[in-house]
Amino acid sequence: MSSFLRPAVSGQDPSLATKKYRPISSHLAIAPPVSVVIPAMNEAENLPYVFKTLPDWIHEVVLVDGNSTDDTVAVARDLWPDVKVVKQLGKGKGDALITGFAASTGDIIVMVDADGSADGQEIVSYVSALVSGADFAKGSRFANGGGTDDMTPIRKLGNWALCTAVNRKFGARYTDLCYGYNAFWRHCLDKIDLDCTGFEVETLMNIRVVKAGLKVQEIPSHEYLRIHGASNLRAVRDGLRVLKVILKERSNRRSLRRRPHTVALHTTRGEMS
Repeated sequence: MSSFLRPAVSGQDPSLATKKYRPISSHLAIAPPVSVVIPAMNEAENLPYVFKTLPDWIHEVVLVDGNSTDDTVAVARDLWPDVKVVKQLGKGKGDALITGFAASTGDIIVMVDADGSADGQEIVSYVSALVSGADFAKGSRFANGGGTDDMTPIRKLGNWALCTAVNRKFGARYTDLCYGYNAFWRHCLDKIDLDCTGFEVETLMNIRVVKAGLKVQEIPSHEYLRIHGASNLRAVRDGLRVLKVILKERSNRRSLRRRPHTVALHTTRGEMS
């Protein structure tokens, strides 16, 4: 068992057990503070579904507001009174995530979309992989145990093609490339130097963690349909942006220290590995 995990001791005074370790279940507790970063723009109707799945043991929720014109901020504060709201000055998902990462204070950072497509109960699987030795826990809809209700056949084909290109060019073994549910230790930010503003940010992160020689663990994850509203994702436009990032990163000769492989963590939803 990792040094970050401690079993509950029968008969122990609960007040002593929780002074240092936040309980995840009756059997496990975790020490590293976990920040959940949620970029949101006009997601007031979806936030109740997002927040109700978040575990109560997380350290903080950082909501990055992309200049919403609805009640996104008010709803977030009502649902999670201690939420840290950060106003996004730029535009795009990449810019929002970079803003949220800078504002977060946890040792572990988790990225969660605000459209209701991600299940917050899966966070425990991501954190488990990190405290067990991974640097970057990468969600995958196509690893054994994962799934998606949202991707069209064309998007699946595009994701497969782009994922194959990254695996061949950078020595990765990803099963999914363009998915935004990921978690990582804060120190990773110093090694991947994010500098893009759009949806291609996930691809850039996935490439640069491999180039930095970080240990990646894939986590089976299920993507649900957006609950309310329409997505800003455009398959062709954003696919071309992803391809541009891949080509740019390949031509950039920064250090590429390959790891033997990327492995998948086979868990069911909400279970600690």
